[in-house]
Amino acid sequence: MLLQMRWGLHVVVNATRCCPKSIRSAAAISAFTQDLVKKIDMVAYGKPQIVHFGTGNKAGYTLVQLIETSNIVAHFVEEYDDMYLDVFSCKPFSPETVETIVNNHFRPLALSYQVLERGPPVISLSDAPSQHGADEHVLR
Repeated sequence: MLLQMRWGLHVVVNATRCCPKSIRSAAAISAFTQDLVKKIDMVAYGKPQIVHFGTGNKAGYTLVQLIETSNIVAHFVEEYDDMYLDVFSCKPFSPETVETIVNNHFRPLALSYQVLERGPPVISLSDAPSQHGADEHVLR
């Protein structure tokens, strides 16, 4: 018997030639974060951490927003006006909504995204080593 459980959805966004003013503004990034959390129906866990650091072509803001069901992380590359965003949650959400919010706030020239279903690797229960000792429950 094979067992596979989907744990969550991970949307990976690559956006290029974004609005230079927006990706260089902590206030604009914060507004984006609040809008995204609201529109994908998540609950923020604390305030977003938005920090500018790096040197040379790696410099830019990085965003980390914890949500009750996982996280939102982005890096903004000032040299090329690019944005790299990851949204991961075990609560369902719409990747298309993420795309729309990015387009509305950062107006990239081009945007692509991938949707990954996250979960543990597929295992055969008959081959799986016991990790539960005497209290093990066997699925057949």
